[in-house]
Amino acid sequence: MIAHLRGKLLAKHPNQAVIETAGVGYDVTITIPTFSDLPSLGSEVALHIHTHVREDQIALYGFLRPAEKQLFEKLITVSGIGPKLAITILSGMPADEMVGAIRNNDIARLTRIPGIGKKTAERMVLELRDKLPPAGAEIPAAPTMTAMEEDVLSALTNLGYQRPAAERALAQAAKNGKEESFEALFRNTLASLSK
Repeated sequence: MIAHLRGKLLAKHPNQAVIETAGVGYDVTITIPTFSDLPSLGSEVALHIHTHVREDQIALYGFLRPAEKQLFEKLITVSGIGPKLAITILSGMPADEMVGAIRNNDIARLTRIPGIGKKTAERMVLELRDKLPPAGAEIPAAPTMTAMEEDVLSALTNLGYQRPAAERALAQAAKNGKEESFEALFRNTLASLSK
């Protein structure tokens, strides 16, 4: 599954972005907050991706912030909320305000979002209230990596190494010295893994 995309921004609309990675243009459905924060066309952009597979289509949903993606993935677990409605919900209210409204049982506030009726709002509160982080608790963001570090990590996971172990070894190798090439960083990370 696609979990992250980094590439050139070819097109952007309030609910869609097209990102070119390795010569392939990926059509990604996005929220209004993500659209507002996208750089100009032709710039490099990185999105956290949720890949949604149905028998008749594969759809990509993209977010600039990991916390927004995690909230989206929680929303689609609520009965009656699919990915398209979850995108509408996240476009209708900032993520931190929505978490507060759900935790405080604020049905009136949730029903102001287009597409959310009273029953759906009540289900959101009932099913998500205990699954959301406490108010003010930041969901830890993944450390940012260079494109080369992401490539090394991808190569190691493709070789069968567990991602957490590969990330620790990569961090260790990167700390020991700035590598000029993919091969050098890959070899040093692999050596660190085999210790």
